[in-house]
Amino acid sequence: MFLTVTTTGTPEHPATDLGFLLHKHPGKAQAFSTSFGTAHVLYPEAEEQRCTAALLLEVDPVALVRRGKGKGRGGAPDAALAQYVNDRPYAASSLLAVALSNVFSSAMRGVCKARPERAARPLPLRVEIPALPARGGPDLVRRLFEPLGWAVAVEAVPLDTEFPEWGDSRYVRLVLESETRTLSDALRHLYVLLPVLDDAKHYWVAPDEVDKLLRAGEGWLPGHPEQKLITSRYLSRRWSLTREAMDRLELIRLAETDDSQVEEIDNAVEAEAEQEAKPTPLAVQRREAILTALRDHAAARVLDLGCGEGHLVRELLKEPRFTEIVGVDVSVRALTIASRRLKPDRMGERQAARVKLFQGSLAYTDKRLKGYDAAVLSEVIEHLDLPRLPALEYAVFGAARPRTVVVTTPNVEYNVRWETLPAGHVRHRDHRFEWTREEFRTWARTVAERHGYDVEFRPVGPDDPEVGPPTQLALFTLDTPTDTATEKEAKAA
Repeated sequence: MFLTVTTTGTPEHPATDLGFLLHKHPGKAQAFSTSFGTAHVLYPEAEEQRCTAALLLEVDPVALVRRGKGKGRGGAPDAALAQYVNDRPYAASSLLAVALSNVFSSAMRGVCKARPERAARPLPLRVEIPALPARGGPDLVRRLFEPLGWAVAVEAVPLDTEFPEWGDSRYVRLVLESETRTLSDALRHLYVLLPVLDDAKHYWVAPDEVDKLLRAGEGWLPGHPEQKLITSRYLSRRWSLTREAMDRLELIRLAETDDSQVEEIDNAVEAEAEQEAKPTPLAVQRREAILTALRDHAAARVLDLGCGEGHLVRELLKEPRFTEIVGVDVSVRALTIASRRLKPDRMGERQAARVKLFQGSLAYTDKRLKGYDAAVLSEVIEHLDLPRLPALEYAVFGAARPRTVVVTTPNVEYNVRWETLPAGHVRHRDHRFEWTREEFRTWARTVAERHGYDVEFRPVGPDDPEVGPPTQLALFTLDTPTDTATEKEAKAA
């Protein structure tokens, strides 16, 4: 996978200034590790009159398959063969776009302390990409790059030169030339449009991709005639993210038209017409209540039992005080989503060492759960059949025995306050039961007494004077080290 950037110069402004702008010295070849291989930067020519920088991406197919957990390109379930037969080592794609961003991050932002005036000024630029997948063909390539001021020379690559009747492949050879763009412009255009032309990404498209798109598209995307296509393809056709990006781009366009700031346009409503601030979602309030309880008891090594898609694990990772975080769930699918959400492969080594995810059932004792400061059961117990609840109690409180246990569960009395919830229905179809405040407290006190814990109760959400809070929280703390009822029974036996 290969591309080159070439510029020309004069004695006053030599072409070798390209090395300063890219922050890569023309006199040596450099290599940079990525999660999917090695990126090499070298200069085939570096003279005063002409200088060319080349980015060569050497993809490790095995690392890429492992990183994608065995899925084919794009994660499609029917693309298993793509693990072994694919164009990833050869054709420019989102892999090359990510390498551009990682290797030339300062140049992409237009930052150059050594030559600030050159970084801000247009350069005579020539970009060559010998193999570029283009779903849409040469016509789409021109529609994307020509409005940005590039002279486009694009040539379709035939499927087989020996058999011209087979027609053209989806690959093109591309040469872009301009004297009106800065190097930062060129890199940002490539960063966005390479995966757009390929119409695929090698990684999961998360909500933060909207911010990446708007940063890279600043100054050119809001007015691009193919804005909708670019936005949709870049965000892998995730309609919610595409809609958010399009709304924000429209605000930017309106602000530029009105010569004002985006914030002014976004808030341009009459004071009396302003709506009240939206209440904090109950899920967010619940996570904050759990974090407060863990902070109160100085927990550092924490288990999230029934971690689901990893929302709480992600919040725990934000605070250095939590030095080890383990997410456990019986669902492999939930753990896969949690891993995508957390992106451990993109974390630094120290940060990645703080978190673990593994499969396990809370109905069985598990020696991996022993020795932790705290365990969290957030909205978990109501998903179990009542006859299986004693097994969970023993696995957590009797066998694992963390110093602190936080349990949250819905308060069924509060259900009458949900206007959209039919009378007599539980909040989620998978809930096996929902307890009143008295039922929950009776259960929690019994568990605490049986296993040697103290317990206190805290409301989560608005505490209604009639029906209580929407979520109830029990905070168990290990009592003084005396024999518990369970231990006494064991000794007596």
